[in-house]
Amino acid sequence: MAIIYQANIVPTKAELVAAWLPKQPWFDGQATQLNPIGSYRFDDPVGEVGMEAHLFAAGQRLVHVPLTYRAAPLDGAEEWLVGTMEHSVLGTRWVYDGPGDPVFRTELTRVILDADTQVEQIVHTPEGPVTREPTMWVRGSGASRNPAEGIVVVRDPGRAPARPAGPALTGTWGDRAEPAVLAYLA
Repeated sequence: MAIIYQANIVPTKAELVAAWLPKQPWFDGQATQLNPIGSYRFDDPVGEVGMEAHLFAAGQRLVHVPLTYRAAPLDGAEEWLVGTMEHSVLGTRWVYDGPGDPVFRTELTRVILDADTQVEQIVHTPEGPVTREPTMWVRGSGASRNPAEGIVVVRDPGRAPARPAGPALTGTWGDRAEPAVLAYLA
């Protein structure tokens, strides 16, 4: 389960991603106004790394941006750094593009192979813990073994292939009933 704190975050996740997106070679849209569509979370078995993937509308396209949140910089991952933010409860957080973080890659692969799903999100409030309703639902397809040499995160699920040949993570959100491919093992 993901523990979420009611906190002030500066810059916001959307602001951080909006500043980072135009620098990405795979992004060819406008990031001036990102509208959150949904998100899902995974758990770090060690409890050190926060993992949250976001789906934003950026103009006419969807953008899938998995992020990891760390209490210290990740050695050797400067090219994957999205930026830093100040979290009023947890302090400075180094935010990375998920595909560049080994903890995210490992957990995403596990979720896909085990036919698992996102974790429950619990918000700590002054009145006690409250379960947050999901805004996205994801599920791994499962596989008897790991046939992959790598993992591919689909950055624009609106343009994704209907179904990759191998194991995949698919998701639904809002009024989308047909699962879209979000990542797959290649």
